[in-house]
Amino acid sequence: MAQLQMAGNISDAVGGAIALADIRIVQGRLREAMRTYEHALQLATAHGDPVMRGTADMYVGMSELQREYDDLHLATQDLLRSKDQGEHTGFPQNPYRWRVAMARIREAEGDLHGALDLLQEAERLYVSDFYPHVRPIAALKTRVWVVQGRLGDALDWVREQGLSGEDDLSYVREFEHITLARVLLAQYKSERTERSVHAAIGLLERLLQAAEQGERTGSLIEILVLQALAHQMQGDSRAALVPLERALTLAEPEGYVRMFVDEGQPMAHLLLEAAARGIMPDYTSKLLAAFGAEQPQSASESPLPTAPASRPLIEPLSVRELEVLRLFKTELSGPEIAHELVIALSTVRTHTKSIYSKLDVNDRRAAVKRAAELHLI
Repeated sequence: MAQLQMAGNISDAVGGAIALADIRIVQGRLREAMRTYEHALQLATAHGDPVMRGTADMYVGMSELQREYDDLHLATQDLLRSKDQGEHTGFPQNPYRWRVAMARIREAEGDLHGALDLLQEAERLYVSDFYPHVRPIAALKTRVWVVQGRLGDALDWVREQGLSGEDDLSYVREFEHITLARVLLAQYKSERTERSVHAAIGLLERLLQAAEQGERTGSLIEILVLQALAHQMQGDSRAALVPLERALTLAEPEGYVRMFVDEGQPMAHLLLEAAARGIMPDYTSKLLAAFGAEQPQSASESPLPTAPASRPLIEPLSVRELEVLRLFKTELSGPEIAHELVIALSTVRTHTKSIYSKLDVNDRRAAVKRAAELHLI
C-alpha cells in the first residue's frame, strides 16, 4: 500500500485497506482495523475528485466494526454514507459486501427474515476478487438458520459442503468449520444426541489449537465462546467459565460486544455467573448492560434463577425484542412504542407476539414480571 501510494496509485492503495483491515480483524485487533479504514478514507478523500473509488468500501468496513462495538445506529449511518457515495465510488465487490453488513445489523436487531433476504441478495451479487472468500455467504445464512431453529436447513448445508468434524483444518475454511460447530451444538440442544456435542467439542478443541498457532485471536475468541456454551449445555457452568474468562480477557482490550451478545440468553446467564464470581466485573457489567440484564448485588447471590418459574428461556430474545420489552414497563401504547423505536406498528406487534411466545405469557404485565425473574429488565 505504501509503495502504491508513493507511485501515485491511490485507489489501489485504498483497496489494500480492505484486505489489511480484514487481517487485523482476524487477529482480533479491531482498533487497528478501524485506524486502517479511517486512514484509507482520509487518503481517498484528500485525492478524490470529488470522491475516489474505494471510499464507499471504507464506510462498509467501518460499519462492521461499529456493529461489533454494539453501536448499531452508527453502523447503519456508515452504510447509508456508503450508499450515498454512489456505486462508482465502490469496488465491484461493494454491492454484496454492503448487503452482508446490513444483514448483520438486521440480525443484531432481531430481524432474522430481513437478514436472510439481504444475504440472498448478496449471494446473487457476489463477485470474487484476488482474496479467498473466507466468510462464505452460505455459512452466514446457516448461522441465521441456527438462530431461527431451522436445524434441517443447517444440516443440509453441512452435507452440501461435505463438512466433518474430522476434516483437515485451514484458515480458508475456518469460518465454515466454526459454523459446523454451531450446527452440531444446535443439534445437541434439539435432539440431545451425545455424539453431536462430543463432535462439536472435539472440533472446537482442534480449531482452538489451529487459531492459537496462527495467532488468529479474533477466531480464538469465538471458539472460546462456543466452548463455554458447549459446557453450559451439558450442565457444567463451572467448566464453562474457564474458556469464557479467557475469551473475556482477550476481547476486553479491543472492545468486543456483539461477539457475546449475539449468543443470546445462554451467554447472559453465563456472564451473570461470571460477574457473581468477580470475573472481570467492569467488562461483564458492560456486556450485561448490552443485554439489558442486571448484575447481581453481591457474589453471594445466585446469578441464575433457581425457581421453576424462573427457568432460563429455551429461545433467547433478540436485541430489538428486549428494547420493546423494556418499554412494556412504561405506560406507552403500541403506537407510542413504535414512534419511540422508529419502527412500524406492525413490527411492534410482531415483536410483541414473539416476546409473549418466548416468555410463555399472554399480556404485558406478565411479560414484565417474567422478564424481571430472568434478570432481563
